[in-house]
This record gives sequence, C-alpha cells and structure tokens, in this order.
Amino acid sequence: MSADRTLMSVIRTSLSLIGFGFTIYQIFQKLYDAQVIKRAAAPRNFGVGLVVLGITMLTLGIIYQIAFMLELRRQRQQLKRDGLIHAESHFPVSLTLLVAMALLVVGIFAILSMVYHTGPFGGV
Repeated sequence: MSADRTLMSVIRTSLSLIGFGFTIYQIFQKLYDAQVIKRAAAPRNFGVGLVVLGITMLTLGIIYQIAFMLELRRQRQQLKRDGLIHAESHFPVSLTLLVAMALLVVGIFAILSMVYHTGPFGGV
C-alpha cells in the first residue's frame, strides 16, 4: 500500500505538470494564432518542457512501482521456500498502476500533438 500511495502522489504531480504545461502551450499558441502576440516560442517551449517533465516523472514512478512489486513477490517466494509462510495469496494488478499507465498514454499523445501540431489534442 505504501508503493501505491507513492505512485498516487507521482500521478498527482505528473498530472499537474502535464495539464499546466499543455495549458500554457495552448494559451500562447492561441494568442499567437490570433496575432495578439508576435512571438510565442519561449512560453510554448516552457509548456512542452513541463509536459516532458511530467511524462518523465510518471515513467520513473511506474518503473519504481513495478520494481517494488516484483521485489515483494520475490521476497514472498523466499519466505515460502524457507517455510516461514504457508499460504499463497494472489496479488492483483494495482489499479493505481493502470491509471498511471493510462495517464502516461495521454501525456504521450499530448506531447506528440504539441510537437507535431496533430492528433486529438492540438490538431490544426
């Protein structure tokens, strides 16, 4: 449960970074398209940077979660081999991990649409 709580805090922070970065990017892109501002490269790059940071953080959180769960399973097998536990319990896939993976996919789509100006989040 500790690993799930850690991953939930990573999801919360990553979602904030991805959402805020995408919003900054979109606002300045719309202002540039409406010719309200002459240049929007720096704020757009900052928005892209925030989304990349969110995706990177989320990826590392997912990797940590998987490594932690694999180690717990390995330790449980060792305890069983040593005769310290007798029951075999099934560990279901973490719902938090599935949500993190879904958010990672959304973040990847967001960055692709920002960089290539296509896709569901920023098509021209």
